[in-house]
Amino acid sequence: MHIPYDVPKIHMYTRIRKSPYFYASRRHGVQSYSVCNRMYHPRHYDDPIAEYWRLINDVTLWDVGVERQVEITGPDAFEFTNLLTPRDLTTCAVGQCKFVLNTDTDGGIINNPVLLRLAENQFWLSVADGDVLLWAKGIAAASGMDVRISEPDVAPVQIQGPNSKALLTDLIGEDILDLRYYWMREYQIDGMDVVISRTGYSGEVGYEIYLRSASRDGTRLWDTILQAGEPHRVAVIGPCQIRRVEAGILSYGSDIALDNNGYSDYEFLNPYEAGLEWTVDLDQDADFIGKDALRRIADRGVGRKVVGIELTGDPVIGYIEDYLLVVDGDAGDQIGQVSSVFWSPRLEKNIGYALVPVSHADVGTKLTVRSAKGETSAFVVPKPFIDPGKETPKG
Repeated sequence: MHIPYDVPKIHMYTRIRKSPYFYASRRHGVQSYSVCNRMYHPRHYDDPIAEYWRLINDVTLWDVGVERQVEITGPDAFEFTNLLTPRDLTTCAVGQCKFVLNTDTDGGIINNPVLLRLAENQFWLSVADGDVLLWAKGIAAASGMDVRISEPDVAPVQIQGPNSKALLTDLIGEDILDLRYYWMREYQIDGMDVVISRTGYSGEVGYEIYLRSASRDGTRLWDTILQAGEPHRVAVIGPCQIRRVEAGILSYGSDIALDNNGYSDYEFLNPYEAGLEWTVDLDQDADFIGKDALRRIADRGVGRKVVGIELTGDPVIGYIEDYLLVVDGDAGDQIGQVSSVFWSPRLEKNIGYALVPVSHADVGTKLTVRSAKGETSAFVVPKPFIDPGKETPKG
């Protein structure tokens, strides 16, 4: 099933923000946009399978300026940032990054940013799609803490793929090779101030380059990277959804979301339902938003879980337009939903994620999945699908 891109055109106008790389990235023939953080997000340039192989074999450049930074500074910045996440940030050194969750008072996940600790009392939350800036401002206003919450003029790009180290060495020098997985440093590229982290959304070796004064220097950085990347076969692509699913990465807004179809109970998934309980440190001394609720959830267990699946049938190439229904095989009633599914060229299977009752979450369980084209079978399988120890990005 090759999903065509024949949906109505997304309208370009002033109400939706454009990233500092918008016009530079558009030169490469964007075929589709999404909207993330109220900003146009290029998702697709070439055939998705072709983009996948460029990522696997060479090096790729992504416009991810939609990853807006929520900056937290001030004398109480550490205490305040620690309040926003279930992870214990006393283990986060200056210069280190952490994958964190932001949870609400009921323990539901409202975002899953990468946290960067730039200084003792300076943090960035590099957010997925969501109003974390407004949420943090509201908490700050009510907390009485001495903090400043702002959105700096910073925009990241991602450099992902096996040749990313060579490209970054040409841009920065061999010092970049000492940068460890989930750590960051300040650099300059051709006089432009950047923060570079050894992180990414691909499960491959990769980096994120956070450009300061991005509204001024976005196109200049883009062209500088392209020029340095020519010997390394750099390709401009959208975020590779096939590879992120292979790597076990959940997408906020689809796999972790306030459900938005007939299966919805309009509650955010919590970390235990999403399989992200490893980010919750209930034993830390500090309080955090949702701590009491998450302790109750941990004690009583959950009734649903996000699981990895293999879906039978024709290859699914492209984005499914809506959730696919997981139905009871006998009665035909909906019991769950498939949030993401893509054809993996290396596994030669359709793989993805489904939210199902815990009674259907064991590995090997057969599921019945219904779409507009009829019903097919899926099977619960372990995730991540490829490289569960993350040896590739760590390498």
